[in-house]
Amino acid sequence: MREGERSPAPERPQGEGVRRGRVPRVRLRSILMCATAVLSVAGAGTAWVGVRGTTARDHLLRASALVQQLRQQLEDVNPSSPRTLAALQRETRAARAEVDDPAWRIAVRAPGVGDELTAVRTVAAAMDDLAHDGLPPLVETAGVVGVGLLVPEGGRIDLAPLQHAAPQVAAADVAMRRARDRVAAIDQDGLIAPVRTAVADLVADLDRAADTVEVAARSAALLPPMLGVDGARTYLMLFQNSAEVRATGGMPGVYVVIRADHGRLTIADQGTAAADIRTFKRPVLDLSATDRALYSDRLGTYPADVNLTPNFATAAELAREMYRRRSGRTVDGVLATDPVALSYLLGAIGPVPVPGGTALTARNAVPVLLSENYAEDISAEKQDQYFAAAAEAVFQAVVQRSLDPAKVLAALARAAGERRLLVWSSRPAENELLDGTVLTGVMPLTDGARPTVGVFLNDGSGAKLGYYLTQKAELSVVAGCRGDGRRELKLRVTLGSKAPRSGLPPYVLGLGLAGDPYTIRTMVSVYSSTGGAIADMRLNGAEQHFSTGLDRRRSVGIVNVDLPPGASRTLDVTLLTGVPADGDGDVVTPDLWTTPGVNKWARSVRSADGCPQSR
Repeated sequence: MREGERSPAPERPQGEGVRRGRVPRVRLRSILMCATAVLSVAGAGTAWVGVRGTTARDHLLRASALVQQLRQQLEDVNPSSPRTLAALQRETRAARAEVDDPAWRIAVRAPGVGDELTAVRTVAAAMDDLAHDGLPPLVETAGVVGVGLLVPEGGRIDLAPLQHAAPQVAAADVAMRRARDRVAAIDQDGLIAPVRTAVADLVADLDRAADTVEVAARSAALLPPMLGVDGARTYLMLFQNSAEVRATGGMPGVYVVIRADHGRLTIADQGTAAADIRTFKRPVLDLSATDRALYSDRLGTYPADVNLTPNFATAAELAREMYRRRSGRTVDGVLATDPVALSYLLGAIGPVPVPGGTALTARNAVPVLLSENYAEDISAEKQDQYFAAAAEAVFQAVVQRSLDPAKVLAALARAAGERRLLVWSSRPAENELLDGTVLTGVMPLTDGARPTVGVFLNDGSGAKLGYYLTQKAELSVVAGCRGDGRRELKLRVTLGSKAPRSGLPPYVLGLGLAGDPYTIRTMVSVYSSTGGAIADMRLNGAEQHFSTGLDRRRSVGIVNVDLPPGASRTLDVTLLTGVPADGDGDVVTPDLWTTPGVNKWARSVRSADGCPQSR
């Protein structure tokens, strides 16, 4: 969005009403089916044990059908759900009793079948504990809190149900993780293949269920205080202009300050980074030596450059301090989003009229905000007025319209999954709850068994040509094992330009720092996994000199890529992981973080078998 003063590159659909009561789709039926498979294929040491195992399997089969029924009742807030839960608990308790009698406990010591029978007993106990400890809180809160309550009605979110639900959902979270950990602790190496597969499937289903309930528990704990249940909160929301790319998405341009007071949401202030925050002579906060070396002092002096770093927590603290110095107000947190995320939201809330300009829809939001508005021969002041009016119009539509909460939350989840919705709180305890989620915009401090590589882009043209940038990334683990346990990774990044050769207005062409004003210059920062290294970079096959640094235990390599109109360039990078800890698993599956762009990345990630010395 328009922000007036340009920052030079650094020197280095409206819903039809509210549906309530929806709960997370916990995969409990799959979990019980996997548990039943364990019982079905486990060997029996004696005929008596075999009969008991068969009976336990039948109980879990009936429990599986009851879980399907219970899930539908929870989604529909059906008052029969407590009775269904009670029937489910009787079945899991009966299954547990069948595999916990004296004969079974003796049989687990028998050679050849003991491991399988122990696994069966563990699974039955874990499922019974889950039915008695994990599901009751979800049943109790289903009629009290659902996604419908997370969308404003009349400008306000009712926080009381969330507060009531928080302890129960937290208890469900603990029970779900306990069941997951208990089954995951089963030693699968000694099991026969069918039982090993069934246990592995059960662990995977429990992982997914635990993740879902954990998100619900964190949300119930976070949202009431962040939405002002204990007193008003204010948040600086930055709208990132993806046409001038920055590591977290785009250059901060327009901003609004949102006030949340006991769930009521209002706009307290708005402006632009260039006209209202402006630049500073010296960094507003002390910068780390790493940030200075990699991204220069501009990180702390230009509001348009606070997110040259991919670490959103750093960018948020700098933006908060800059706003405080100019406005005299200290906000409680910083949010960031972009026009692509806005287009997802418009798909849920419907078209939004904008006073004095083009109405915004899911289809036109990105081109209008990032291209068409710049092409019109209007003053910078009028551009600012349109963007400010657009931001307020969309905000008012969200808080005042009667919306389909499932569609709204799906749009927000999509934006968050693409890292187009970032959140930072000034309160450490709230950031701890956010830690590890896609909302933080902070790469993990340790990778564990999943080496995480980052590819982050910053505009080097001083222009709005990022609208025409295309991106592709391929990351793979090289087969074969090094003696020190480290693995070699291959990263291929292909950037392309769809920019025209002529006809763009001066505002889009900007400073033309690449020489030719139609050439897109992009600074590509590659982050290794924690403890890892960057061995070399090659641009279109030629060995490339690159700037290096170390950022939060990750090696960083930065190289400039120039793209004339219609051109593409391929950057090949060889990386080494850190030395893995023991027990990292049989498969190495890397993770890839990228800067959200106007055009979606084409991405592929390929795994490889683990190494014996890393297990």
